[in-house]
Amino acid sequence: MKIEDVIGTAWDGVKSRKFRFTLNLIGILIGCVAITGLVSMTQGMNIFVSSQLGAVGATTLQVIPGSMSSGGGGFNIGSFARTLTWKDLNIIKKIPNVEYVSPVITGGSGKLTVKGITYTRSIYGVSDQFFKINKAMELEYGRTFLNSDSAVAVIGHSVAQPKDEDLPIFGVGDRIQLTTNVNGVVKEMTLRIIGVLKQTGGTFSQIDSLIIIPQQTYEQIFETSGRFTMISLTTDSTDNIAQVTKDIKAKLDQISVITAATAQVMVDRILGTIQAVLGGIAAISLVVAGVGIINTMTISVMERTKEIGTIKALGGKSRDILLIFLSESILTGIVGGTLGALGGFALSIAVGAYIGLAPDLSLSLGLYVVGFSVVTCVLSGLYPSWRASNLSPVEALRHE
Repeated sequence: MKIEDVIGTAWDGVKSRKFRFTLNLIGILIGCVAITGLVSMTQGMNIFVSSQLGAVGATTLQVIPGSMSSGGGGFNIGSFARTLTWKDLNIIKKIPNVEYVSPVITGGSGKLTVKGITYTRSIYGVSDQFFKINKAMELEYGRTFLNSDSAVAVIGHSVAQPKDEDLPIFGVGDRIQLTTNVNGVVKEMTLRIIGVLKQTGGTFSQIDSLIIIPQQTYEQIFETSGRFTMISLTTDSTDNIAQVTKDIKAKLDQISVITAATAQVMVDRILGTIQAVLGGIAAISLVVAGVGIINTMTISVMERTKEIGTIKALGGKSRDILLIFLSESILTGIVGGTLGALGGFALSIAVGAYIGLAPDLSLSLGLYVVGFSVVTCVLSGLYPSWRASNLSPVEALRHE
């Protein structure tokens, strides 16, 4: 038989058994939608996190308490029994090639009420050099801190303009009143807004909802007594990152230094694990669909036994019969994989729009899913196709 005859016969078989073809198609479609949607969302998350790390700056370092060691396929942050203090800050300031240094104190939060709605916002305490280190935090209005500032704040975009508001509620020069609980005592604070940050967007970005205040003000309100969550710094050149890191570790014990490179490795490993798990879960759907294809195609062979005998009696070879049934499997894989990839991309776009994360709609992922679908269908159809090709034409013609 010519190849076009094989394909035509396979197409006629599919058209005459639309219901079973649709059942096979649905099984493959669900698996492909799951794989495409989950993987594209994970890849989008990876791109987003990488862009955020890149925005921080190649010369930026973070010093955190505890030990960090690689092993077991990931990074493990050690115990946080140690705390960072003024002594550590002054030591880091004296290290050669360190350009800017700022303590960062986190963990505090405050509640503010706008038009009857109460919002809880995270509060950071930093020095005046913090914004020179974190260049991703760009101002839309106003200015950053001076060394002499007290009871002032730089607020994120969603603090100035909550998502339900059409216009900003707070601007430069306004005063914002917050209520917080410190060691069981309710405190109220009034801060004068001196700056509003540009909107960064995205559900995974906390910058928009931050309230950043001077370190001294934070310590007075939250009674942290010179204890820091981390110390941020920059080097004067990317060439000096390794040496500065080495000097910090030599002078300070029980600390870890995180660079953009080490943070990227951590993120890649975490997201890689997530992607592998989600992809594996989705692949199970295709395996289940493959079992369904074996079942329906085996039944199809039994139903078409007389047809197979007729083809062989007219000179058709076993190879032709094998190709006819494999062509049906390939057709199922191509249609199911293509529709599944398109459906997965549409699903990831919808979910991404809802959570504020852009998925990675790569052509290579779509082609991979289609290819995986075809391979699954071909493997599933091998046995039924082989069984059909090995039927005796005499026995097949006698079959009722």
